[in-house]
Amino acid sequence: MTELNISTAAGVFDAIVAGPPEGRPVLLLHGFPQTGLAWQRQIAALAAHGYRVLAPNQRGYSPGVRPERPEGYHISILVDDVVAMTEELGWATFDLVGHDWGGAVAWWTADAHPGRVRTLTVVSTPHPGALADSLRTDENQRDRSRYMIDWRETPATEDDMLANDAEKLRSIYAGRIPQAGVDAYIRHLSQPGALTAALNWYRAGRPERAIGVIEVPTLYVWSTQDTAFGPAAAQETGQWVNGPYRFEALQGVSHWIPEEAPETLNHLLLEHLHAHGEYGTTAITPPTDSRIR
Repeated sequence: MTELNISTAAGVFDAIVAGPPEGRPVLLLHGFPQTGLAWQRQIAALAAHGYRVLAPNQRGYSPGVRPERPEGYHISILVDDVVAMTEELGWATFDLVGHDWGGAVAWWTADAHPGRVRTLTVVSTPHPGALADSLRTDENQRDRSRYMIDWRETPATEDDMLANDAEKLRSIYAGRIPQAGVDAYIRHLSQPGALTAALNWYRAGRPERAIGVIEVPTLYVWSTQDTAFGPAAAQETGQWVNGPYRFEALQGVSHWIPEEAPETLNHLLLEHLHAHGEYGTTAITPPTDSRIR
């Protein structure tokens, strides 16, 4: 893995890149409160199979693209960032993978640019339409999502999260992420303005338009111990995909799937990519810690 700077009209994105330059391109989008480092195990696995893999620090997480005001983080702008980065890399089409907020950006990108997204893989985050339906009809999901209201409406959220050696921010990872990873995220988000920028994703307001049904081949991976996204939205997500669709529920795994169950996720991801296009150079081996339903 090497570090890469991607210059766009919006600014410079920091990224991790691996795999042969001529390999089939895969873009990995992280969520909150993480960075592109969340995908280390996926980057290694995909690169070993001949894919060209890029995991950027998204808007606000990259110091070179860090608007101060929430309106700089509207979902349409986050989608534009994906397009700008891939155009700068010369990727006419690419496989798109996202987790948490990165999953939301991935859904919206596949909706807005289906001709460019070869396959879609979303981890944890249900389709935004399914989530919106659940928020209207499912008390369980409303309870799970109340934290977002608090983060949007409480000006002191940043100070509260970073107090006492970032005690509350650390608690979000719920002991499910290796300590070295947590420490790296805390160092990154403790930089001046970084946590405010990350929280501005929640404060940016509603999307400017409704999202549609997804037409590209889609893999959705959810986990039974996810505290943010409940079963109602997860199970409804398939109704929002017209293309080939696969849903996998991981038993006993929390929200932090890429780091908690990397072998299982890698196996599913490689199978999905293999099923929808040319493949890399190494055979798929089943995971040793499979938790697939």
